[in-house]
Amino acid sequence: MVTGGLSTLVSFLVFNFLAHGLYLTGDPWLESQPIAAFVIANVCGMLVSYRLSRHWAFRHRPPVHPDGGRTAFFAINLITMPLAIACLWLSRHVLGLTDPLSDNLAGNVVGQLIGQAARFYLFRKYVFRQPVTRSDLEHPVALLGPAHRLPEAVSDPAGDERG
Repeated sequence: MVTGGLSTLVSFLVFNFLAHGLYLTGDPWLESQPIAAFVIANVCGMLVSYRLSRHWAFRHRPPVHPDGGRTAFFAINLITMPLAIACLWLSRHVLGLTDPLSDNLAGNVVGQLIGQAARFYLFRKYVFRQPVTRSDLEHPVALLGPAHRLPEAVSDPAGDERG
């Protein structure tokens, strides 16, 4: 949650600076292009998110891919970014809301929450998977989920108990 929160804060600040000036300028650089501002802001948030995810949130999980999961991480972010962009686009072009509060509620609250839920699931599944231990390989039943496990003590005909 901290990783997602900090990366969302970065994208929130960058978006509001580019699209609305963030009280620092009266002439925002991308005022007429909020979708472009949103994409740039989210790429900045993505970079922060990867660093925090790799070195803090999922540090105990070894990389699955040779590149440390960077390609999968950025691909998942780019695939889920349209969820938030769609919320911002609907607010702007369907509802006609162009004020900073509406932009932030649509893109940075609703859109980001939907995208963050999708990314968390996809990151756990494809980028930062649970490591397989040697005992898992020796007893492959341990890799199965709780519903698929055998009872704790199963006796074999020789009288040995296995778990």
